[in-house]
Amino acid sequence: MDDSDSTKQQLVKRQTSKQPETNRISSAEQFFIVGGFTLLQKLLLVITGLLTLSAAANELFGVYQRGNVELADILLLFLYTEVVAMVLVSYTGRGSPFVYPIFIAITAIARLIVLQGKEMDPQNIVFEAAAIVLLTIAATVLIRFPREAK
Repeated sequence: MDDSDSTKQQLVKRQTSKQPETNRISSAEQFFIVGGFTLLQKLLLVITGLLTLSAAANELFGVYQRGNVELADILLLFLYTEVVAMVLVSYTGRGSPFVYPIFIAITAIARLIVLQGKEMDPQNIVFEAAAIVLLTIAATVLIRFPREAK
């Protein structure tokens, strides 16, 4: 073995020692980690859905006790409906999960406008209406032009 071969071997050893160690996860570890987080996600989605249904039931009971339905009550029920739809889409994996938070934001802003009513500064109404238009455009783009899976 000549000097050039030993130099090459030393160079190769230095290069390989400088490469960071990659943590390899065994398939069993991956199964338990991914499976555990998936199970936790599904459990939290079920809890979110149940709490949303409970809040909707409380709202309906409040409307029943008052004896009248207001527009703000209807918009709040729409919010609950959209949260349940978002939970369903997230749980099943069908549909675009990004559209429902936009729908929730649109309904929340509309409810805010209704609740503030006549005391609201007209400039704020214009800003909130512009926010609704912007969110509507974003939702339309997401629905009409879905991102292709690669």
